[in-house]
Amino acid sequence: MNSVALNTLSAVDARRLIASRQLSPVELLEACIAQMQAINPSVNAFAATRFAQARSEARAAEQAVMRGEELGLLHGLPLGVKDLEETAGLLTTYGSPIFRNNVPSHDNAMVARLRAAGAIVTAKTNTPEMGAGANTRNAVWGATGNPFDPTLNAGGSSGGSAVALATDMLPLCTGSDTGGSLRIPAALCGVVGFRPSAGLVPGDTRLLGWSPLTVSGPMGRNVADMRLQMAAMVGLHGGEPLGVECDFRTILRARDVDLNTLRIGYTEDFGVCEVSNATRQTFRAKMSALSRYVGVCEPVSFELGEVDRCFDVIRAQNFIASFKEIYERDPNLLGPNTRTNYEMGLAMSLGDAVWAHAEQTRIFRRFQAVFDDYDLIVSPTCPVSPFPWQQLYLAEMDGRALENYYRWLGLTYVVSLLTNPALSLPSGTDHAGMPFGLQLVGPFRGDRRVLDIAQALERTFSRDDALRRPTPDLSKLAASRVALKSIVTDPPDEALVEGTAAGDRLVGPT
Repeated sequence: MNSVALNTLSAVDARRLIASRQLSPVELLEACIAQMQAINPSVNAFAATRFAQARSEARAAEQAVMRGEELGLLHGLPLGVKDLEETAGLLTTYGSPIFRNNVPSHDNAMVARLRAAGAIVTAKTNTPEMGAGANTRNAVWGATGNPFDPTLNAGGSSGGSAVALATDMLPLCTGSDTGGSLRIPAALCGVVGFRPSAGLVPGDTRLLGWSPLTVSGPMGRNVADMRLQMAAMVGLHGGEPLGVECDFRTILRARDVDLNTLRIGYTEDFGVCEVSNATRQTFRAKMSALSRYVGVCEPVSFELGEVDRCFDVIRAQNFIASFKEIYERDPNLLGPNTRTNYEMGLAMSLGDAVWAHAEQTRIFRRFQAVFDDYDLIVSPTCPVSPFPWQQLYLAEMDGRALENYYRWLGLTYVVSLLTNPALSLPSGTDHAGMPFGLQLVGPFRGDRRVLDIAQALERTFSRDDALRRPTPDLSKLAASRVALKSIVTDPPDEALVEGTAAGDRLVGPT
């Protein structure tokens, strides 16, 4: 096979070729590493790497194929793991200087499953400190640039994963999502990100295990690749209180969807979210294009009560649970976004928490009734085009000051509160020529239905210039060199950040 193109293979195609002995896992890994060497200096998508171990695992994977052994779903596929996910023997910093030399002794449950399925962990992908904020930058690794313009925000908190996929550096990457961290970077970088129903993918390290707000999930260049990864993640686990029994085959196998019978209700803002005028215009054009392919495509309204305040309280509980010891030791050990969330929580009472959970229940019950009339709810994923990454967050929109650093993320955090499965699907470009994502929201626990519809829409979009997935100009990107590491303070221990050769460190702060 042409080695130049190996890194551009879809995960599904690469896995099929590996099984049929037409592609060596070693060749695939080397193609990905070469692409990382060429592109990553321009976008800074990665934290720590483990190329030596990955090469050894790729050789073992090749030998297993040649011996005719039974192969896992992800056998021989290079994988990027978000730097919020614990990886045994590999630096996991959470984007925080406090953990700049943290090397876990165990994988978390999700990573363990991906490895057991044959994936080869190749690198950690960059994230904001503790995942707080939709701009992937931190004081350990620096900023991750958008692959369409590295001076702009790649989204977050799974920004490194989205960029690695968009630039063909890796075929599969993981993400996680509290207020939109899978969906927003997917939208801003032109890839697919899926927020599954709570408990479908086990999370054994969440301190508030009974809360459905934070989930982990897959990202991919297309829906089929993402489904392949998702199938390796799902199922009951003893450490996941909200666990759901799921046969991986129900995730893996797409069912046909007749778009002519599909009933779509769409909303620009769920009645409460901040959305820029430019994005509203783009979204209306996308809905006009989409309406040609489906049976029903019409606006729908919602009554979501005090959803912003509700999210504020429930989100703050996670930060109080996670960062009490660090904050009490020294608040300055936490970055501004993380500290803001913690201090919001300090000002809240038990009465606030009880109200928020009751309000979430009321909003949930009202929202589910809409699926009596529609198969899918569609909205923009992100309310604005990417802004410069030097700007920590969006403080105003169309001249309106926003209440806090994450209020611009309402389109996605509203859906997080509802707990419905949601996917960001690439849908052409916006008014500025940057990627535009449509957020597809399905019925409660309707994960497979969302994936089936998304795959059918993706096929149709690929034939429509207004809706086709955009791809970055990689030759232009490789030639660019933006100062993406300027916010780095002290680097991690050199011994913990592996490079491609002695004195040639691919990623990490400088």
